[in-house]
Amino acid sequence: MKYKLYTFSAQHVNVELSFFDETNDAKEYHLMFHVNGDGISYETQLSHLQSAYREVLMDNILQGAIPVMKRYFLSDSANQAALLEEELKLLPVCPTCILQQPPLDGSKIALWCYLTKSTNPLYKHYWVAGRGFSSGNSEEQTSSLLHDYESELSLNNLKLENDCIRTWFFIQNIDVNYAGMVKARKENFAKHGLTEKTHYIASTGIEGRHADPGIHVLFDAYSVKGLQAGQIQHLYALNYLSPTAMYGVTFERGVCLLYGDRRQLYISGTASIDCNGAVVHKGDVVSQTARMCENIEQLLKEGESGFEDLAQIIIYLRDASDYLFVKKILEDKFHQVPKQFVVAAVCRPTWLIEMECICIRKDKNDKYKNF
Repeated sequence: MKYKLYTFSAQHVNVELSFFDETNDAKEYHLMFHVNGDGISYETQLSHLQSAYREVLMDNILQGAIPVMKRYFLSDSANQAALLEEELKLLPVCPTCILQQPPLDGSKIALWCYLTKSTNPLYKHYWVAGRGFSSGNSEEQTSSLLHDYESELSLNNLKLENDCIRTWFFIQNIDVNYAGMVKARKENFAKHGLTEKTHYIASTGIEGRHADPGIHVLFDAYSVKGLQAGQIQHLYALNYLSPTAMYGVTFERGVCLLYGDRRQLYISGTASIDCNGAVVHKGDVVSQTARMCENIEQLLKEGESGFEDLAQIIIYLRDASDYLFVKKILEDKFHQVPKQFVVAAVCRPTWLIEMECICIRKDKNDKYKNF
């Protein structure tokens, strides 16, 4: 994995880039945008970010790259989302999630953008982002979101149980609404034969909210059409982490996709948990951070990858006051990797921190098509 840092002084924006170009085939890019928000209004921060976004795409490295998914992190979506939505009308359409998860660097807005260049037309990559319904409780909304997503997949000759690679559920007031999401997801998955005896789908379920207070659950997902049996390998690291079904939830710890020229790893939201499903180091965010990283390292190892292959990281903290402790640890450990630190409670109150990531590594699998 290669890395580059852009500094746009006029816009007060730093941009972290990771890019995979180690084969003669498709290239992948992850961008994390960080705005200096000191004494600057949201409107100005947004203008600076969008200006930097346009400028960075003109760099030679990114020439011809197409944005396929974007996620904006806002500090106050109810008062900020509308202006962002107007700005986005000036850009090409791309699946986009607008999410209240306040950036911990003190800014009012941040951005993760994933881009690709010249992917194999024999695969079709389907991203959806920022889906939500404003009626019903969290259980009803989750059920509706999954039902609609299944219908959309079906129209493209895909199936949830076979072709969905990764999901994200962003839950308003997670301490109250998480149980409803879990129940609806479990029931939906069972209808599709997704059980602890078969497999689930890699996922993050974390605090996050839409500008509309009636939306209790926001949904992002990624599916791929054209994968053969054997190209999807789920990751468990059972010596370090428990099966999720042990404590009543239904997702996989991670997934590895094998292509002819590379492997991609999508690691679910991972916290300080042991192989019995217990929270480790309650009340100690520094020790929880160390165990979280250890768990992720083992998942990557099972997928024949490692920290050197990291393309991006998102770190979720329940308590914003823990940021300075955690930032130093993770910046030292993953210095060049594009990353965002945001405020978002994990599904158990005693988990103080959670992290998800994506890895890309050069590989050779002759029986599969290149990415």
